[in-house]
Amino acid sequence: MKAVAWHGKRDVRVDTVPDPKIEEPTDAIIRVTSTGICGSDLHLYEVLGSFIDEGDILGHEPMGVVEEVGPEAGRLKPGDRVVVPFNISCGHCFMCGQGLQSQCETTQVRDRGKGAALLGYTKLYGQVPGGQAEYLRVPQAHYGPITVPDGPPDERFVYLSDVLPTAWQAVAYADVPAGGSVAVFGLGPIGQMCCRIARHLGAETVIGVDLVPERLALAAKYGVTPVNLNESGEVGDAIRELTSGRGADAVIDAVGMEAHGSPGGKLAQQMTTLLPKALAAKMTEKAGVDRLGALFASIDAVRRGGTISLSGVYGGMVDPIPMMELFDKQIQLRMGQANVRRWVDEILPLVTGDGDPLGVEDLATHRLPLSEAPHGYEIFQQKQDGAIKVLLLP
Repeated sequence: MKAVAWHGKRDVRVDTVPDPKIEEPTDAIIRVTSTGICGSDLHLYEVLGSFIDEGDILGHEPMGVVEEVGPEAGRLKPGDRVVVPFNISCGHCFMCGQGLQSQCETTQVRDRGKGAALLGYTKLYGQVPGGQAEYLRVPQAHYGPITVPDGPPDERFVYLSDVLPTAWQAVAYADVPAGGSVAVFGLGPIGQMCCRIARHLGAETVIGVDLVPERLALAAKYGVTPVNLNESGEVGDAIRELTSGRGADAVIDAVGMEAHGSPGGKLAQQMTTLLPKALAAKMTEKAGVDRLGALFASIDAVRRGGTISLSGVYGGMVDPIPMMELFDKQIQLRMGQANVRRWVDEILPLVTGDGDPLGVEDLATHRLPLSEAPHGYEIFQQKQDGAIKVLLLP
């Protein structure tokens, strides 16, 4: 089969690799019909290469049709149309019972000290072959895959794999009061959906912060007040002007470790990528530094007693966090990988019912054949050609 494989920094290729096979009784094999390129994939493309081997298959946002099932794959059967969550969880361990499927005790990557295994995401999370491919082996298929109806286009459902539950959890963790305000930093796919979900769940004032005009325009289309980082001066002041001088009740950081405006962190990350892989991995694990511009701006922009919800990926071990300011402002801070299965029942009616209240069919800017995946990565990473969300079609 064809699959998108990592070959080095900013070097992904479409390789011919062996077809996946059933390996465990709870496995299933799906034929992938749509699969997304995620902002988290760009971290592998740019700064996290020390945790991935050449030839590893990327991708964790797939959906498709079941081709084969193992004897313990539950109710799943060939022909079912399914979306596959990015985290691999069993559904019956203590953590899954707590709604913390991203910490699943059955698939935890204990030798790395990490939570549940993830599709297509480095040695840290199990080095499981990913879903940017023609076919995918799905572990824990008795629980993970989300069965969706035939008929509507893939774009109705594919974001259940990551984008929608990640954004839903970010908004839930932000705990925006009814009629309150929330500022969302970063208007990529997750940030766009955070804005839409926040409005759907009752936030009165939703402020979207970015520096890419196309992203700001798309957010404004859904009733979001746009703040352009290149034009607003101090972003915290701009947000206070929109929120009675206090700051937003809640802030969602949907940017993460590669934030703009963090030259020191960027230099540290780029220098690490020049080291031999073994040394680079050790440096990142023990002395990693993130680009913290978005986090610092979030701390400034949230009101006293407010909440910051982190959905952007961070990995630095020695990040300088302003604890005095966090303490003084009495800020609540929540974060973590999305627990996909926890939120699906709340989201599913919005994508299977009439209408399109979250605008899922309006998110993808590019739909490319799998063979053009390298181009998709390039334009998404470089923010070229208006790229906001890229879907690959095997």
